Amino acid sequence: MKRSLHVLFAAAAFITLASCGGKSGESTDSAVAAEPVETIKWKLATSWPKNFPGLGKGPETFAEYVNEMSGGRLEVRVYGAGELVPGFEVFDAVASGSVQMGHAGAYYWKGKMPAAPIFTTIPFGMNATEMNAWLHYGGGMELWRELYEPYGVIPFAGGSSGTQMAGWFKKEINSLEDFQGLKMRIPGLGGEVFKEVGGLPITLTGGELFTALQTGAIDATEWVGPYNDLAFGLHKAAKYYYHSGWHEPGTMLEFTVNKEAFEALPKDLQMIVEVATRAANQDMLDEYTARNPNAMKQLLSEHGIEMRPLPKDVIEALKVATAKVIKQKRSDDEAFDKVYASYDAFYQSVKAYHKISEQEYYENRE
Repeated sequence: MKRSLHVLFAAAAFITLASCGGKSGESTDSAVAAEPVETIKWKLATSWPKNFPGLGKGPETFAEYVNEMSGGRLEVRVYGAGELVPGFEVFDAVASGSVQMGHAGAYYWKGKMPAAPIFTTIPFGMNATEMNAWLHYGGGMELWRELYEPYGVIPFAGGSSGTQMAGWFKKEINSLEDFQGLKMRIPGLGGEVFKEVGGLPITLTGGELFTALQTGAIDATEWVGPYNDLAFGLHKAAKYYYHSGWHEPGTMLEFTVNKEAFEALPKDLQMIVEVATRAANQDMLDEYTARNPNAMKQLLSEHGIEMRPLPKDVIEALKVATAKVIKQKRSDDEAFDKVYASYDAFYQSVKAYHKISEQEYYENRE
């Protein structure tokens, strides 16, 4: 009887192993794989309305990539501006650890770090392609992470809108005189340059723009470009649409990650976060490049806006003011001087090359 039972147990074990592939090692692996996977849950706060085209889609795309690539081991949930924290408090929320991630623009933190706006954009500076190159192959990312290190925050490139429009104005801009006392929503270094030429820069989150423009609280606003401007209905509050975006030639957004939360992840999940930010970064620029032309056509054909270039004398005055603002900031802040030195060295090199490649090609294909 005992021998018969041993035979039956052995046969049952053989059948079990066969159903799992026939090897004892594979049986162990299957048992381990069948165990439930522990899910790490992260909150990602943004400075944009939930699911807003372009800007709001970027963090959602990132979250989808992470959730899929990690097989559910890391779950990222995205919150729009105001759902967890106000749009201008995203950095502090990430630094404190109340959320693990953020998505915003570095120039919103200029009061905390004067050098931060360089990682978003510089008036008359690098475009999106050049900014990405400087960050990832020109030493920019190392400087960015060095700047945020004291706050326990790790930055990643978070997508670019490309060259923006100069903005929406309730009245015509015919000369620099028309900027005197003009109240305009314009953040970052662009706002400081605007102030230098006589304007009154105001910082508002995206969700406040339409009402402020419509009620006359501001006289003008820049936002992003046709794709986002159409979504906000800014054409209903101002008639004149000016180009080009002297203030934001290649606006880089940022993902920020709480350092402690990031370092607590296994190495493979850390890499997934890195790769997902790079993918989402490129995806946003691709989307804006695809969506802006059609949105511009719609604004022109269906809404009768008046699209105009800023006058040459205005552009020249803004260039002079930009040089003055940057010179002063380099003198006032050591970190700004260090970061800008790297930025400018790369910019001068890539600008010279693009003059005989990209720029010349654009002129020749007309």
